[in-house]
Parts: sequence; C-alpha cells; structure tokens
Amino acid sequence: MPGQSTRDSNSLPKAAFGLERRSTSTARRTRGVIFDVQRFAIHDGPGIRTLVFMKGCPLRCWWCQNPEGLSAAKSLWHFEYKCIQSKRCIPTCPSSALSFDGDGLVVNRSACDVCALCVEACPSGALSIAGREIDAEELVGEIEKDILLFDNSGGGVTFSGGEPLFQPAFLKELLVLCRSRGISTALETSGHAPTRTFESIIDYVDLFLFDLKLLDNENHKKYTGISNSLIKRNLETLAERRGRDVILRFPVITGINDTEKNIEEFRNFACGLRGISEVDLLPYHDVSEKYRRLGLSYRMGARAAPSAEKLKHIKERLEEIGLRVKVGG
Repeated sequence: MPGQSTRDSNSLPKAAFGLERRSTSTARRTRGVIFDVQRFAIHDGPGIRTLVFMKGCPLRCWWCQNPEGLSAAKSLWHFEYKCIQSKRCIPTCPSSALSFDGDGLVVNRSACDVCALCVEACPSGALSIAGREIDAEELVGEIEKDILLFDNSGGGVTFSGGEPLFQPAFLKELLVLCRSRGISTALETSGHAPTRTFESIIDYVDLFLFDLKLLDNENHKKYTGISNSLIKRNLETLAERRGRDVILRFPVITGINDTEKNIEEFRNFACGLRGISEVDLLPYHDVSEKYRRLGLSYRMGARAAPSAEKLKHIKERLEEIGLRVKVGG
C-alpha cells in the first residue's frame, strides 16, 4: 500500500467519515471532507456535470489516479517547481516539519500535522492543502448553482473520490438533498462498503459508475489491498435491483488486469449481472508526479498506458457478449 501523508484513517475523528453532526441555529447538519469540485465536466455521467471529489478510501490500488483522496484527513501538496525559496514557511511550522537543503524545501511528512500555517505563509503557492470540511447543505448550495446547465444538458452531479461510501452519512444526506432539489446524481464507486451501508443509498442514486478492477481475488488483494468478495456481492445486489442504472467500469492497467485471463473472467461475471449492459474502459495514465508532491510512494514504477490495439481487443471481446463498450468515462 502507498504510504499516507497524514494520520492513518482508522485514527481519524468521526467528522472525517461524515459521521459526526454539528448543531447550527437552524438544523443539525452532516459534515464531510472533500478535496475538489470540478464544474462543466462532460465525462463521468451524461450531460454537463459537476464532479465532487470526496476524501477517504478503503482501497490502496497501485494505480490510483487520485492519491489525494486516499486519506480521509487533509493532505499537504508540495509543488517544487513553484517554490521561490523565500523560506517564510519554515518558522511558521509548529512541528518543525519543514527545512531546506541544497536543492529546496524538505517536508518531514511524519512530523507534519497539516495545520496549513505554512500554506498561508507561502507567497508562491508551492504549498497547498488537499481537503476541506464542509456541511451537506453548503455543498449542495454550490452544486445548485449549475442547475440550469444540468436542466439544459441532461446532466447533474457526480460524487467521486476517494470512495464516497467511505463517508456514508455525508453521502446519504447529499443524495437526499439533491433529490429534493431535482438534481440528478451519479456515484463513482469501488463498491467496497458494508452491505447495510451500500443498500442504504441504492434508491437515492440515479446512475452508478461501478469499478470492477480484478476478478481473481488473490490478485485483487495484491493490487488493491483488499478482497473483492464484498465488492462482488454488492454489485450483484445492485444489478438485481437497479441493473439498468449501472455502468461497469474497467480500468485497464497494463500488465495487471489486461490479461486474457482477467478479460475472460470479467466477461463471465458480467454475463450474470442482470440488466447491466454498458461498460466504460478507463485507460491507465502515469500519475507518479502526484504521489511525489504528496510524499507518497508510487508502486507502479515505469508502466505504459494501454495501447490502442489492446483497448480495441478488450472492447471487441466484451461486445461479443452483447455489452455496449466505450473507451473513456
């Protein structure tokens, strides 16, 4: 598993999981932690979309494209190329986690508590924070600003991550609020969540974008850190209840899950999923620079993106069993 830049998620306060409720003068609101909101997106669901990226994930996929979403806590970015070596950040750090060597700023990740004082002192934006706490009402208010775009394009909001189900109470309230305001919702998920948690949100999501990474359980454990048994069970339940509202996602990782064995196992499993007829192939891209900026280890090493020929081959193999296949999200 890649190392984490902050506290281990098991020791985080309840607020980081969207489980703590804080009182306001008008209502008790669920709070959560997000790390980005992207507007005017044309992928990750139909129409023009707003993407909300939520912090925290139980998987540690070697190829994770959003490592800033792994930890449920806030994370410190260090963009070396932006640093002008003013050294204003160093005296602001109460943990003495910052120093300079001959090449530039050094961040002691084990000492850093992500207090963000260094970010405030940095004049060039070389330091920044991934993650902010927000309550559900406030976030839906931000999403609602795009409602005319949604209405005109058939779009909506897509909750991504990280793993949105890692903050179940926060996600559930967001879904309920969006439905009450006529905002269509999509959920990008690994499917790894307690069965009771997963089933509690099934009827509040309009479209599921469900990752199916590796079918062999031992390989799944090796490359993601967890078994795929719960993921498969949740997917089977979802297919039985809402199959026509599910798009399977096959992240294509060179040398890991693009093998003939995994392709065949994917075909066989997909054949048994009632109502599911669409698959998106998601080509791997090297994001090692992100890991370096977060102080995380990158286990993929040098690995090329899948070739056009490989993607075409997988697409054709899945189309043979009647699936509609698109390359890209």
